[in-house]
Amino acid sequence: MTNNITAQLSKLFRARFPYIYITTWEEERALSVIKKLAKSEKLVRVPREVYVWTQTNGFLLEGKKIEGTSSPDKAIDFIRDCNKNAVFVMCDFHVYFGVKGRQVDYNVVRRLRDIIGELKTSKFRKNVIFIASELLIPESMQKEVTIVDMPLPTLEEIKSKLDKMVTQNNQIDTSGLDEEGKEKLCKAALGLTLQEAENAFALSMVNDGKIDGKDLSIILSEKMQVIKKTGILEFINTDIKISDVGGLENLKNWLNKRNNSWSESAKKYCLPAPKGVLITGVPGCGKSLTAKAMSAAWQLPLLKLDFGKIFSGIVGSSEENMRKAIKTAEAVAPSILWVDEIEKSLSGMGSGSNGDSGTSSRIFGTFLTWMQEKTAPVFVIATANNISGLPAELLRKGRFDEIFFVDLPTHRERKEIFKLHLSKRLKDKEVSSKLEVNEELLEKLADMTEGFVGAEIEQVVITALYEAFFNKRPLEFGDIEATIKNVVPLSVTQKEQILGLRQWANVRAVAATRKDDLAEYSTNVEDGSDVNNSRGGRALDV
Repeated sequence: MTNNITAQLSKLFRARFPYIYITTWEEERALSVIKKLAKSEKLVRVPREVYVWTQTNGFLLEGKKIEGTSSPDKAIDFIRDCNKNAVFVMCDFHVYFGVKGRQVDYNVVRRLRDIIGELKTSKFRKNVIFIASELLIPESMQKEVTIVDMPLPTLEEIKSKLDKMVTQNNQIDTSGLDEEGKEKLCKAALGLTLQEAENAFALSMVNDGKIDGKDLSIILSEKMQVIKKTGILEFINTDIKISDVGGLENLKNWLNKRNNSWSESAKKYCLPAPKGVLITGVPGCGKSLTAKAMSAAWQLPLLKLDFGKIFSGIVGSSEENMRKAIKTAEAVAPSILWVDEIEKSLSGMGSGSNGDSGTSSRIFGTFLTWMQEKTAPVFVIATANNISGLPAELLRKGRFDEIFFVDLPTHRERKEIFKLHLSKRLKDKEVSSKLEVNEELLEKLADMTEGFVGAEIEQVVITALYEAFFNKRPLEFGDIEATIKNVVPLSVTQKEQILGLRQWANVRAVAATRKDDLAEYSTNVEDGSDVNNSRGGRALDV
């Protein structure tokens, strides 16, 4: 927050701290803050001139070049000999501190240490500020350099930037941009630098000559650039809607209640941003589909964390990759972080070193601590098929807000899934002329597919359509019926595993299916004689 960094810098200036290090990508924004602060007698007591150094120009004072100061040695001599109250801003000076692929320039470091006494005791007030995109301080200077964090722009700063752009571009149509739409756009831009936000807003304006709440996709595409550059997180671009998920009404209702919980209106209720949800259950029943649908429903970027990309052969780099992934997710917040089949990624991590000198355990510990302590609005959605492989520490309250169990679809849910897939694919009248998707057909299909998972129902429709396509005729009921008879469902091939999952979920998880739909089934999970006559998960409406 700009006010916080201004207050912090003003104290450091007055206390005559010699070296200050600001890590930021936003050089211009940092310079703007420093220049305003240095001129304020109220904040720094003694106003200062601001000299800006770059390797290409040397020192500049209000745009005027000071000859002979482009080399680092001459620049340090100039700082020592300057007879003015001044702030010396050194841009990208960290290249002399041993940046990747380059040795530390010990001559430069020694010169900087030599003038520390001069900076502290001179009758002129002088401070040196290093601005760089990464933090790198020579070991011999670590006690003399003070680090100041430059946070990303606040919502107010982004709103101010948007208002300024709208005022300057009076030919842009803003009739569709109300206060709610403006807040949505600016909230979506949180996590971008001011320049990135300006680029996204400018692109929205030139795209169709107007800007309104519908331009969220353009803001998210700018965030996608930030994610792509890390190489660790994957940006999932999806157009799946929450209505494309058949059934699971309890889970969908829970997610819908938490939509916009990071908005200004939610602050009135003193609500914390939701931490996340773990969705476990029978494979092929819509867990991953729900994660993808959330992105569209909440209009937030969906980031996929692949633990395989975290691990690296170089010592310390795996831990650094995890920190970078977390930092990126927070930088583009509010966002959704999706960990698919989390049991495969974290299996056994909490139990020991796994023969990797403890790297897995450290990464797991970092991830768990972040999930517990995070304040940024990053919603973690994790999916799991085999919960027995998950570390116990992950499942305790505080990591996730809720654990949902996704079971085999109920009769009503099977009808809904068939309706979704048939309606989505039977768009051509030639193909659908012999099959009317009505209540009678859906009832028949739901009765015939007891024990089928959602993925199997989708494949039934696709296989039947292939049959009709091969015979160059419309889809017929017989095609679907024959396909159903040829399928051996998961509820048969993995009966024991499903019953085991249900016994675990009966006391530890909430059923993703709404309570009314569960009424058609027995809740006695001890009787495993028929996998279709028992249900897992607590029958709660949430």
